[in-house]
Amino acid sequence: MKIAILGTRGIPAIYGGFETFAEELAVRLIAKGVESTVYCIAIGEQQPETYKRVRLVYQPALNLGPLTTIVFDILCLWHARNKYDVVYMLGYGSSPFCIIPRLWGCTVWINMDGLEWKRAKWGSAAKLYLRSMEAIAMRAANRIIADASGIKKFLQDWYESDTLYSVIPYGATVIEQLPDPRPLAEWSLNPGHYYLVVCRLESENHVLEIIRGYRASKSTVPLVIIGNHRTDTKYVHKLLAERDKRIHFIGTVYEKEKLQVLRYYCRAYFHGHSVGGTNPSLLEALGCGNTIIAHDNVFNREVAADAAIYFTDISDIPAIIDQIEEQDDVHRVESAARARKRIQDRYTWERVTEAYLHLFREENKIRQQKRK
Repeated sequence: MKIAILGTRGIPAIYGGFETFAEELAVRLIAKGVESTVYCIAIGEQQPETYKRVRLVYQPALNLGPLTTIVFDILCLWHARNKYDVVYMLGYGSSPFCIIPRLWGCTVWINMDGLEWKRAKWGSAAKLYLRSMEAIAMRAANRIIADASGIKKFLQDWYESDTLYSVIPYGATVIEQLPDPRPLAEWSLNPGHYYLVVCRLESENHVLEIIRGYRASKSTVPLVIIGNHRTDTKYVHKLLAERDKRIHFIGTVYEKEKLQVLRYYCRAYFHGHSVGGTNPSLLEALGCGNTIIAHDNVFNREVAADAAIYFTDISDIPAIIDQIEEQDDVHRVESAARARKRIQDRYTWERVTEAYLHLFREENKIRQQKRK
């Protein structure tokens, strides 16, 4: 079987969750004998043909404003139209054009990610576009892949479609060895003596509620927020207006090693995401054995289950912080073990890879039946 993964900036992963997913999956599929290709944005002159045996194909990302990503996806879909058994598109923003490989007899999978149209940053026109693309994806793909059962249920409740559905989450790695804490000195932080938020600074991630809940607590432990606080949006202005010497906005951190150290050594990790499915940031916090304070919604409960403490509004947070700061070492060890076990039981990259291998076996059966 040959698979092409589209819809990312490319690998090795530097930026976001889709890039990390593409790298982790493609490298493991290669090891299992599946010929894997990842489509990448052509940047500069350094364009290696492979990465860890994964074939890389480059296409230009023309500077066309809002159309940049769509045109890039179209170029990738056209190039991939007749070269693979499966074309796997991550995201549904270009779903009408996923018909291109199907016209050449290729199977198309679309990963629906989260409910992107629910994000507050989008205006009414963008939301209408995203809802339309979501609906079209139900018809354009041979198979819809949701990263959480909650996403699958939403799609099935809203859309009538004969398209096949699968639920396969993202994965994470359990951190067994203590990372070197010295990078924390860059932000004058000490292990175990700060709370952490890692997210886009947008309203659906409940950052404002987290800040206000934290401010209402008596904690003297800093709240560290990783996200682009230099974005000129009304929401970021609201966040910055919540002035408190205990709150530290440190900007974006893209270096994997530094980000892992920041996660690993926090006293607790706040996860306010509410419109996604299986969020990679939450998985990584579980893999670090973090104490997790998560917004109470179907997606976060599906992922973290009893390995998190949940809040519904601002008023819940001070009591949760008090509870965490009163915990003894025994409770902390037990909490860390629950978090790591959650990953080991459901969200290892090996389990994710096996789920995709199962889909390949199903695809082979479908093709054999069509030949008869």
